[in-house]
Amino acid sequence: MTDWVDRVFCEDALAGMARIPDGSIDLILTDPPYNLGKDYGNASDQQSVDDYLAWTERWIDIALPKLKANGSLYIFLTWRFAPEIFVMLKKRLTMMNEIIWDRRVPSMGGSTRSFSSVHDTIGFFVKRKDYYFDLDAVRIPYDAATKKARSRSIFIGAKWLEVGYNPKDLWSVSRLHREHAERVDHPTQKPLEIIERMLKASCPPDGVVLDPFMGSGTTALAARRLGRRFVGFELNPDYCEVIQQRLAEPEAPVKKKAGAGRKKSPVVPAQAGTQVARAAKTQTNLGSRLRGNDEVEANTFTTEGSTP
Repeated sequence: MTDWVDRVFCEDALAGMARIPDGSIDLILTDPPYNLGKDYGNASDQQSVDDYLAWTERWIDIALPKLKANGSLYIFLTWRFAPEIFVMLKKRLTMMNEIIWDRRVPSMGGSTRSFSSVHDTIGFFVKRKDYYFDLDAVRIPYDAATKKARSRSIFIGAKWLEVGYNPKDLWSVSRLHREHAERVDHPTQKPLEIIERMLKASCPPDGVVLDPFMGSGTTALAARRLGRRFVGFELNPDYCEVIQQRLAEPEAPVKKKAGAGRKKSPVVPAQAGTQVARAAKTQTNLGSRLRGNDEVEANTFTTEGSTP
C-alpha cells in the first residue's frame, strides 16, 4: 500500500483528498457537519443554508471519484438537510436505503411546538448493481425461543434461521452518554456498533474506507479492529490528538506488514503550506480556537465522522 493508507491527515479534506488516487476506495463512510451551529472549534457548522449545500456538493464531487466501481457510501445527516443532499447524491449514485438511527433519547424535555427529534438519518448509496455487500457478516441471531417456534419441517435447514435475520432500516442504538466507556471529548461521536456494522457489510476484509471528516476517529478505530484499512482527514488539531490516543490503545494494534521498519504515526500533521490548518494550530483554547479568525473560511470543517 502507499503512504496515504492507514493515516489520518490533520488538514482540510477538500484539499487533502487530492492525495488519494481515483478508484482506490472501497467505502466512503462519513459524518459531515450538520450545520446546526455546534462548536467544532471553527465556523464549519454555522454556515448559511446556501453556503452549506454548496460546500456539501463540492466535497461530494471531490470524494466520489475515489470510489472503486463496486464501492459504496454511507452518510450521516440531519432530517433538516437530508432531502437536499439525498437529491445531490441520487444524481450521482444509486440509493439503496434511508436508514433511521434511533438514538434512544429519553422521553423528557424537547420542543412544545413540534415533536421531539430523536433520530439521525443515514443514506446508503452504491455506484453500480454489483456493489460489495456481505449480509451474512451483519445478520442478527435469532434467540432460542424464536428458533424453537420455527421447528416445522419447512424451516429445517434454512440458512437464515441459523445465521440470523437481516437488520432492518431502523437501527436502535443508544447515543454515547458522558459516562459511556467509548466516550471521548467530541460533541457528536458516533457509536462503534453502528460504524462496525457498516464496515462489515460494505467494506471487504483488507479493503480501504475513506472518512473525510474523522472527528474523534471512530471510523479509523473500527477499521483497525475489523482488519480493514483507512484514510481520513480532520482539521481540528485537538481532535487529531484524540484520534492518535484512540488508535494507540491496546485494543487497536497496528497491523504489521512484512519487511516493515519503524512504525509510522497514523495521524499526520498538516503540511506547512496548509494555511487553514496552520492557523488552527496556533490557538490553544478548543472552545474559542477559530472564532473571529479571518484566516478561516466558512467551508472549513471538523466534526464527528467527523466519527462515525
